[in-house]
Amino acid sequence: GPAQPSALPRPDTAPGAEMADEPQKKPHLSALVGHTNGLTKPASLAATATLAGFNLPVSYFTERPKLPDNYTQDTWQKLHEAVGAIQSSISIKYNLEELYQAVENLCSYKVSATLYKQLRQVCEEHVKAQILQFREYPFLIKIFIYFQIMIRSIFLFLDRTYVLQNSMLPSIWDMGLELFRNHIISDKQVQTKTIDGILLLIERERNGEAVDRSLLRSLLSMLSDLQVYKESFEQRFLEETNCLYAAEGQRLMKPLIACVEKQLLGEHLSAILQKGLDNLLDENRISDLTQTYQLFSRVKGGQQILLQHWSEYIKNFGTTIVVNPEKDKDMVQELLDFKDKVDHIIEVCFQKNEKFINLMKESFETFINKRPNKPAELIAKYVDSKLRAGNKEATDEELERILDKIMIIFRFIHGKDVFEAFYKKDLAKRLLVGKSASVDAEKSMLSKLKHECGAAFTSKLEGMFKDMELSKDVMYMQNQSDPGNIDLTVNILTMGYWPTYTPMEVHLNSEMIKLQEVFKTFYLGKHSGRKLQWQTTLGHAVLKAEFKEGKKEFQVSLFQTLVLLMFNEGDEFSFEEIKMATGVEDSELRRTLQSLACGKARVLIKNPKGKDVEDGDKFIFNGDFKHKLFRIKINQIQMKETVEEQVSTTERVFQDRQYQIDAAIVRIMKMRKTLGHNLLVSELYNQLKFPVKPGDLKKRIESLIDRDYMERDKDNPNQYHYVA
Repeated sequence: GPAQPSALPRPDTAPGAEMADEPQKKPHLSALVGHTNGLTKPASLAATATLAGFNLPVSYFTERPKLPDNYTQDTWQKLHEAVGAIQSSISIKYNLEELYQAVENLCSYKVSATLYKQLRQVCEEHVKAQILQFREYPFLIKIFIYFQIMIRSIFLFLDRTYVLQNSMLPSIWDMGLELFRNHIISDKQVQTKTIDGILLLIERERNGEAVDRSLLRSLLSMLSDLQVYKESFEQRFLEETNCLYAAEGQRLMKPLIACVEKQLLGEHLSAILQKGLDNLLDENRISDLTQTYQLFSRVKGGQQILLQHWSEYIKNFGTTIVVNPEKDKDMVQELLDFKDKVDHIIEVCFQKNEKFINLMKESFETFINKRPNKPAELIAKYVDSKLRAGNKEATDEELERILDKIMIIFRFIHGKDVFEAFYKKDLAKRLLVGKSASVDAEKSMLSKLKHECGAAFTSKLEGMFKDMELSKDVMYMQNQSDPGNIDLTVNILTMGYWPTYTPMEVHLNSEMIKLQEVFKTFYLGKHSGRKLQWQTTLGHAVLKAEFKEGKKEFQVSLFQTLVLLMFNEGDEFSFEEIKMATGVEDSELRRTLQSLACGKARVLIKNPKGKDVEDGDKFIFNGDFKHKLFRIKINQIQMKETVEEQVSTTERVFQDRQYQIDAAIVRIMKMRKTLGHNLLVSELYNQLKFPVKPGDLKKRIESLIDRDYMERDKDNPNQYHYVA
């Protein structure tokens, strides 16, 4: 094949020994000079030549010599073969000068238009046939350009005469470029592969590899000639160059940055955090915390030390919320706000890093259990405040969101049985007094607790809901069989499900006793073998009353009902008389009279006046009672309740825990038969779901030994045997 040129010159040379600007022509000295390509060349001028002192006259031909038959066809065939040989990269049968002369001869006989058309057709067919090859090997472009130079050299006479005279026709060189642009370089695969290849060559050269620069120059020159350099190559070339210098900048800056980070940050990690982290977290400075995390993540050991300080901050801040009894009122809300705050910091500043999330959970669990039982109790009361009918703050969606947040705090608590006890007590009040904001919300909370703690945890709570539904069915059947003047509603509570209530014997009036007996007869007739125990402390009623201003209705407790009904028999009674008639326990009666005579709705007048009910106080019916509402709810004055209630609830929890410990010990010993003290204690810690001290376990073991459930080994006091 022909040697490859080192660049892409615009070819303006004709074939010959030195590729001179013009082909060397023989002088026309006679009418018939030697045959060229089978054609006798006619003289074009008359001239006088002087030779050795003689004058030789030369005259014009009277007529132009004719072309031999089939000359045009035969000559084109030779030219076609020569072009085909160049395009196929094989040797040409004919002398290049001879081919050039043939083109000149054809042009002289006005065949230029046909010749140009035939040449274009041959070139176009060749280009179309080469598309697949160019898709595979785009750098064949360089060889194509060389072939185009060779072809143009042979047809130079045509280019400089006929084409030059026809301004509408592209030169042979431009025609080749046009065909190449239309059929080859416009092909997306060829273009992409060519540009990828050029960029790869440039990248290799930038990386210090030796590349063919002349090929690179040729290819870039070609893109420019084809007018696709800017649109197809330049943008990608600039992007690659941008990436190169960006990477180079990073490479050169890295050691410098590492040095700065080490000396300004890495050497002072603890000092920086001790001086500033608490302030950033207290003030919730999000952007500064983000920068702190990013900087500390860049130095060795930075994240680890940030984790430690993060954990300490959570524990310290959380402890101040939990251990201070003065903050009990707002403890749960403060815990929720604090949890929201740290969640936001983790999400925005710490990029949701799992290590920070897990350590936050551990830290919450640590500080919230520093004060046993109280957080569990307060969380139960907080849930009660949200689920009670009086809570107007939240929509159903907001309430659901609050309950979800509460459950997250609930997970951190160890003594979940304390929560259960208080939650059960509050749930009972909501259900029995009809104060639940939403049955759906109640059941949703129950479902969350079940999912978190298992079915055993919620079985009693679910039983309470079942009791309420069954009670409605029972009352419907009873009212169908014996409708009375007074509407009686009885809730039948299964003793094991509900909180323990202390029974209080009071003196009901005859109508109430009759209603009780009617219901008792009906119920036991349906369910033989059951025992009913009336809980008077939970009873409530609606009373109708008449005053000078008109009729009113009072929504009151059973104790308030018994007191008010006495005033149907007289207008004035002493404290002692009321106590004797109703049978209500002393402190309970004082709170009941306080609610009726010292509250906002004073149905009774106390004499003498005062906030507290004393022995000897007299109570008079207030006939002038006025109120803007028709139905008035008179709330029972709450004991400073709660201290006693809390203590009794907590004591019940501890009692239940003892039963659970005993049951767990017996269960383990029954399975193992013989076990050492340490192994028994370890197994108990695995099974019990509440915090317990080793001393408490030891007491329960001693108790079971005393009750002959197990015995000590005679030789080894730390070994126990199960007693069947």
